[in-house]
Amino acid sequence: MKRANGLLIYTVFYLAFLYLPVLLLPLFSFNDGTIVAFPIKGWTLDWYRQLGAQDTLLNALGNSLIVGITTALLATSMGLFAARAYVRNRFPGKEASEGLVMLPLVIPGIIVASSMLVLFISIGLKPSLTAVILGHSFLALPFSVSIMKSAFDDFDASLEEAAYDLGSTVLETFRRVTLPVVAPGIVSSFLVTFTVSFDEFVLAFFLSGNEPTLPVYIWSQIRFPAKLPNTLALGSVLLLASVLLLVVAEYFRRRSSSKSA
Repeated sequence: MKRANGLLIYTVFYLAFLYLPVLLLPLFSFNDGTIVAFPIKGWTLDWYRQLGAQDTLLNALGNSLIVGITTALLATSMGLFAARAYVRNRFPGKEASEGLVMLPLVIPGIIVASSMLVLFISIGLKPSLTAVILGHSFLALPFSVSIMKSAFDDFDASLEEAAYDLGSTVLETFRRVTLPVVAPGIVSSFLVTFTVSFDEFVLAFFLSGNEPTLPVYIWSQIRFPAKLPNTLALGSVLLLASVLLLVVAEYFRRRSSSKSA
């Protein structure tokens, strides 16, 4: 009993230490003053109202949406076929290739970013949104593969075999049997990889050039005290959007598992 109480106390303190600074972000975004400190001077929504009038911010938001959606499509497409191959087939180098796919999760981001910058410049690709998309696809692929492997692990292979026995081709079986069953996993992968790309800073900072994404724009603004309240308001909106996307992604992931089972 004492051990359980101690574990509960530790969990509460750990979660408070982890998330309390994040919860202060939306609190200070309603502060009427420009100084982030207690006591709060007053309450206002002006910082949120000003967000829509900043053209540079809207351009950065558009860049992040383009990069995020394109990255999610590429990573989820590659993750879908890679996960099916890993779950359904045995081939030489399977374990090694899986390790290579997951490698971006353990390599420091600044090492990946600087290496990609050197590589892209050497092949004639200047820093741009295209370079960011390629970098983010590399970073997001492990997340997609992990989610899609979970979907295929619970997928009954006999459904595909039955379709083959009834005369369906490989493409017809994939389109009419496989895709509908793993569709929740695909949606979950898309949402997670989009969130990973949308929130990523280091690769975007190195590769975006004069087309900054939203995280790069926020970094450029946070250095100026007068811009801090607007940045807090923007950060609060992004925090809420990220949480909602991850909740929806988890819902579809669980739905995929239960549907496959």
